[in-house]
Amino acid sequence: MTSHTADDLVAVRLLRLPVAVYAQAQEHGDALMREFALIAQQLKEHESDHVPARLVGLVEELNQSYAGLTAEQEKILAEAVIHGDVEIPELVWHLPRQVGPAARHLGELRDEAGAYCAGGQHLLTLATPPQAKRFRDWYLGEFIRQLDGEDPTPWPDYQG
Repeated sequence: MTSHTADDLVAVRLLRLPVAVYAQAQEHGDALMREFALIAQQLKEHESDHVPARLVGLVEELNQSYAGLTAEQEKILAEAVIHGDVEIPELVWHLPRQVGPAARHLGELRDEAGAYCAGGQHLLTLATPPQAKRFRDWYLGEFIRQLDGEDPTPWPDYQG
């Protein structure tokens, strides 16, 4: 991985992050990733013609390319959920601008995976709950927008 100096990094600030909504979105994402891991394991063991090729590609890309957030932010989020916090006033990442297109692509992949869930044909995981989808759009959108130089939008002000 490329190392970056502080001058190369942009502060991405998520303001007034709703912990319960985050937890719901995270639970759904975790369920989907567990199912993707099972599909990937099944594909390793034997060829499967009943799973669409695009879904197989999604499984591989999500598992390989988007392993999660930095440890510090994950810890803060997990502790907020455990403590039953209502919101996190501010959560900050320091990221290179190149992460913006990756965040956009991750959102597209998650939307595509969500379409498979909603279809109910190839996945057992249910469709993303509307509030969790709205949160994910805000969350990833903040990375995209702020890495493009825009100001943060707090969760309560998000109109998506």
